[in-house]
Amino acid sequence: MNEYIGRYAQIAGYFADRYIVAGVDLTAHGLSNRVFAQAQKRLDAGVDSVDVSDAFLEQAQIRDLQPLRDDLEQALLYLMQRCTRQPDGKKLPVFILSHSLGSLVSASYLLQTPHSILKNRIGGIIFTGPAFSVTQVPGWRGWFQNPLVRFSYHTHEHFLNPHNEALPLLLFNQILALLAVPLQDALIEFLSLPGMHQVSSPTTPDWVTEYLSNWEEQRKRQRADPYIIRRSILRYVLAVEKAVIQFRGTMADFNTPYLLIYSEHDPITPAWGSSDFAAATLGNHPHNQVMMLAGKNHHEHLFSTPDLTRELLHKIDAWLQLRIEYP
Repeated sequence: MNEYIGRYAQIAGYFADRYIVAGVDLTAHGLSNRVFAQAQKRLDAGVDSVDVSDAFLEQAQIRDLQPLRDDLEQALLYLMQRCTRQPDGKKLPVFILSHSLGSLVSASYLLQTPHSILKNRIGGIIFTGPAFSVTQVPGWRGWFQNPLVRFSYHTHEHFLNPHNEALPLLLFNQILALLAVPLQDALIEFLSLPGMHQVSSPTTPDWVTEYLSNWEEQRKRQRADPYIIRRSILRYVLAVEKAVIQFRGTMADFNTPYLLIYSEHDPITPAWGSSDFAAATLGNHPHNQVMMLAGKNHHEHLFSTPDLTRELLHKIDAWLQLRIEYP
């Protein structure tokens, strides 16, 4: 979310000597964002600098994650066409390496297409720091923000999904959701309208950067990267929250083989989302594996310290070989 595929060039290079590798900028991100695309053209033409502070406004089109799932499908179609071996025409398996919001987009896409030809070509998926939970703000800020996040999540969860609770509690939660959710959604929609989203779209808090990597060199690069979006339209934030809730309601049916990597104390995508997913799905395929980074609190695992990054890449490599040898 708010980042772009170009950051992963070094990761792509690691695999490119053995695999065909493709990446995608999701809608409103990277060069799929009109502001960044136009800025890149001007820079290529020789302009010294371009103001891209309004790039976040492209998020206004995202009311749910379906446009992002469509992006993924387009990328998969392209890659599957490339992954047909010549001259025998054998169709090679395709794997997805996903991170954070990309993991939520990919997992929900695979759940939506249980019997498609595309799904049958997917040999497996790697999740790193998947957005299967909502942010838990650390420190003193969390005293004020986390109750609001929990309330929004709780009411939307009961609004979107039925629950098997005792009748009095069920009635209370349903009434609370029916009263609160339309008001919340209407307010967020109002704050996301043209003329409002310039003043109501929150800037990414400083603490987020501190939890992205466990290596200060990577944190410096992230802070200085001009292609990372620094603000978020509230409509988009709400769309992600709803997608998390909807995914969790059906995640037990997820049957694509996976390798799941997450940090024990990550506040950006807290561990309860990954551990709940693993508990519900680990037995769905014999090659499913989970790697929890005990004691770690950073979110972008493939941008860790060099030694940990190497360890994780080797783990991914070994899992890919397992899936290729024993499909």
